[in-house]
Amino acid sequence: MSSRDDILSSIRSRRLTQTPKPATYRAPKTEGDLTESFVEKLSAQYADVRTLNSMADVPDAIADILRGRNMAAQIHVPPDSELASLSLPNVEIRRAPPGQFDAAVTFASFAIAETGTLAYAAGTGNPASWHFRPLLEIAIVRAGAVVAELEDVLAALKGGLPSTLNLVSGPSRTGDIEQTMELGAHGPKELAVLVLKS
Repeated sequence: MSSRDDILSSIRSRRLTQTPKPATYRAPKTEGDLTESFVEKLSAQYADVRTLNSMADVPDAIADILRGRNMAAQIHVPPDSELASLSLPNVEIRRAPPGQFDAAVTFASFAIAETGTLAYAAGTGNPASWHFRPLLEIAIVRAGAVVAELEDVLAALKGGLPSTLNLVSGPSRTGDIEQTMELGAHGPKELAVLVLKS
């Protein structure tokens, strides 16, 4: 028997016949106020997060966000969105898709407290492309749509999964170039989120 055979024989004799099955992974449950947890996690990811009492406060918040960034007083809203009836006295509303220097307002289907992530289920009034095109995305989400974790979103969509489910945690970013964080590489450079209490 050669040295090689001795080594292989030794390895085979030590090999386990059956490896133990790993324990089922259980992520720690997000506890406490889900909305507060969501706001805290998303705020830490370069997003401007504001909590509003109701939809009536949205026009002033949008105007303030645009003014604070020295942007034109105009926004893009998907034509079939539930935001189509949004009334902004001093801001022009456009129904065309946003360009790379525009601001767009979208409605997020869900928000995930565990990671501070917005979940957009693509649909007629919520086109997937609107989350990648503008310079600034202003997202609106209801506090009642904040869930603990991604599995809760998937469970809620089980009846009919959308063609696309976009998960957004802050503005677009990459560290590919010289390991330097660059915002706005593959989508909006800025993200503002309006959380509605009611």
